[in-house]
Amino acid sequence: MSKKRRTFTPEFKFQVAMEYLTGQKRRVEILREHELSDSTLERWCQRLKERGSQVFAADDHSLLAEREQRIAELERVIGQLTVELAAAKKVSNWLDSR
Repeated sequence: MSKKRRTFTPEFKFQVAMEYLTGQKRRVEILREHELSDSTLERWCQRLKERGSQVFAADDHSLLAEREQRIAELERVIGQLTVELAAAKKVSNWLDSR
């Protein structure tokens, strides 16, 4: 039987990497406790070091994404109302001509 590949949440990866980087736990303790390979922990720590500054940039990006999503939603509603208004005008003109 093949061994099922485990997946980890970003929060878990962050927590484990921080435990090691802050010295809360020794590397060996973390590897045994979570049944991780040395290369996995090293990769998580390296990513955290490289991309740590992006954590604070994410606040700006999420706010911008929320605004863009709201604008797209409003544009969709405006388009729908425009179509409904055009249809109502056609029906009104048709009723007036009768």
